Amino acid sequence: MDTTQTSRSKILVQRETRSAYLFLLPSLVFFLGFVIFPMILCVYTSFFDATMGKNVADKFIGVQNYLELFSDGIFLKALKNTLIIVLVSVPAVAIFSLWVSSLIYKMKGPLLSAFRCIFYLPVVTGSVAVTVVWKWMFHNYYGLFNYVGTHTGMMEQNINWLGDARFALPCIILILFTTSVGQPIVLYVSALGNVDDSLVEAAKVDGATDLQLFWKIKWPQIMPTTLYILVITTINSFQCFALIQLLTSGGPNHSTDTVMYYIYYTAFKLYRYGYGNAMGVILAVIIALLSALQFQLAKEK
Repeated sequence: MDTTQTSRSKILVQRETRSAYLFLLPSLVFFLGFVIFPMILCVYTSFFDATMGKNVADKFIGVQNYLELFSDGIFLKALKNTLIIVLVSVPAVAIFSLWVSSLIYKMKGPLLSAFRCIFYLPVVTGSVAVTVVWKWMFHNYYGLFNYVGTHTGMMEQNINWLGDARFALPCIILILFTTSVGQPIVLYVSALGNVDDSLVEAAKVDGATDLQLFWKIKWPQIMPTTLYILVITTINSFQCFALIQLLTSGGPNHSTDTVMYYIYYTAFKLYRYGYGNAMGVILAVIIALLSALQFQLAKEK
């Protein structure tokens, strides 16, 4: 009897396993064909002088593309700009999102929903539409900022925000910041709402201050959410492309070039696909290392 039941259980498990893999098969095919294969192809072609048949046949050159990267002044400047964007925007997004969430997570009903909708709206709005609005606001002749600045006496004359190397990159960071805080705020509101109230009440009875409550009780419980936000925001900041393409095209004088934009320019304007893929590999390695570092720091906390 027991042997028969065991045999039936094994058959049932095998059937469920086959069914599960059949349901996963479409996603698995998509993942292998559109994620894994392009990644392998990217690494492979990074060792070639690849033009995809534009001019001449692809030629194997080993690590020459990688050696050229570190003597390419434009790439180094793009990498520097990208790191500045990441180092400024990621902490700013995390801190601002946590601050806003701490103020609104206890709100009830329509008021909380309204705040979440306001902050999340730029996320679901098309990036092109958002960028066009910001481009109008920064316009050097009839933009909103110049109009308000000159008519209130804060500015003596119009500023070419996106055409001046002093202001172009900070403007890009500001736009990226406003479009990046929506999701972290929603996540933090949810995480703070799930903090164990019994621990908070016990700490209050023991005389804990608001700062102690946050640092000792709430912060450890929202650490997984914080880690997720840091990793996702870091990746999104490294992949900043649409803003650059639509607003400045890397100018003026490459002051807003990012690695992602330079990859696009090299591959699709200069037709140097092998060189562009080498940049992509370097960018992927940097993102992986920073993500691993963030995970390690989170574990130590």
